[in-house]
Amino acid sequence: MTAGVEALRTPSVRDQVSAEEWQARLDLAACYRLAARWGWTDHIYTHFSARVPGKEEHFLINAYGLTFPEVTASNLVKVDLAGNLLLDITGRGHNPAGYVIHSAVHAARPDLKAVLHTHTTAGAAVSAQRDGLLMISQHAARYYGRIAYHAFEGFALNLDEQQRLVRDLGDRRVMILRNHGLLAAGRSVGEALQELYFLERACAIQIAALAGGVPLVAPDEAALRQASETYARASGGSYTTRNWEAFVRELDAVDTSYRQ
Repeated sequence: MTAGVEALRTPSVRDQVSAEEWQARLDLAACYRLAARWGWTDHIYTHFSARVPGKEEHFLINAYGLTFPEVTASNLVKVDLAGNLLLDITGRGHNPAGYVIHSAVHAARPDLKAVLHTHTTAGAAVSAQRDGLLMISQHAARYYGRIAYHAFEGFALNLDEQQRLVRDLGDRRVMILRNHGLLAAGRSVGEALQELYFLERACAIQIAALAGGVPLVAPDEAALRQASETYARASGGSYTTRNWEAFVRELDAVDTSYRQ
């Protein structure tokens, strides 16, 4: 290739970012594609984000208008906490509501590297139930004493809501957004997905159990506490790593296009 042609070549996103950022992009894109496979999408209206390693004030999020199956490592948008676009090969920008929610958590909780938000039928249904998540399954028991709630304030477009969202989340990693959906965060993309996976399952189980129309049985508090503490101790270690690696193998077996 001549020097002139080389000079005209547009660098790929992979060429423009660090190896650590590229890995974060791969992980987050995989997360989007897994969510699509599991039916967690709401067309173009929900969002997952991840911090850029080494640039804690920057995070990655989906381009506004792309569906989850269209997300790739390269087309994720990089934005800073002030909302400035830093890298966006699609030219689509980011969802304003996504920015409000995700920037609030990333700014307030430096321990959390990824934030995932869904509007699934089961999650939104539980968010509208007065008692929230019921401790009626092993999946739900993981969140005993660990779940936060945030009241619905309309579409998340008001920056003033950020302080209340952060206040309600506190030091927890999972939250039910009333009349809206679910939010889960983690110290890695894998941990955030693990949190959301079991929370989504707990909500689906709850809706199915309530639909049965018969009285429900709930474990006693000692059993719930044991389950929650066991899960909390294991989360973030080899248990989370094995879970994440299995998720990625599941995805790679059918589609690797997210790696582009």
